[in-house]
Amino acid sequence: MKLGYRFADAALLQLALTHRSAGRPNNERLEFLGDALVNLMVAEMLFDARPRANEGELSRLRAQLVSEPALAARARELALGDVLKLGSGELKSGGFRRDSILSDAFEALVAAIYRDGGFAACRDWLQRVFAEPLAQVGPPQKDPKTLLQEWLQGHGLPLPHYELLAEHGEEHARQFDVACVLEQPEARFEGSGGSRRAAEQVAAGIAVAFLEESSTR
Repeated sequence: MKLGYRFADAALLQLALTHRSAGRPNNERLEFLGDALVNLMVAEMLFDARPRANEGELSRLRAQLVSEPALAARARELALGDVLKLGSGELKSGGFRRDSILSDAFEALVAAIYRDGGFAACRDWLQRVFAEPLAQVGPPQKDPKTLLQEWLQGHGLPLPHYELLAEHGEEHARQFDVACVLEQPEARFEGSGGSRRAAEQVAAGIAVAFLEESSTR
């Protein structure tokens, strides 16, 4: 593990790395605290780094930096997956590679550092961890559902609605099938993803591509 921080209380580190599948005590309470700390400190970093960005832009940039995939990426950079304590079921299913488990462990680790070393130590550590992602984060990108809504509103058309078509797969790897339904033009687009929200975004992205292509004909 490439932590870059030395704990005075090693028990806090071990707690942060213990998933609930391994029993109690585990890192769920630390994860709760870490989520708040990450959001606060990343917001402060963006506030200082982007003095001309408005509230909406800052919110979208923060959403990029603290999303589940982004925090999982930070966890992989620290090699947290190599040292996580998981139950046998999660070990067999590859839980140490899953974004949800890695991002939760990262948040728990942030809280553990805060409890061990205080606010300033935690902020300094996070600033180092986020230095490169903060410099590389691009202009705020709108998600497909937002783009679809804006396209329809801009053309004076009714907003879409989403229908859950199916939910299948093992408990640790659920798959959702969703339809994005348009009233005008009358059309239906289907997408799949690891969550209902992700599936809706896929379906909306297909709809946006179709509408933009159709408008250029």
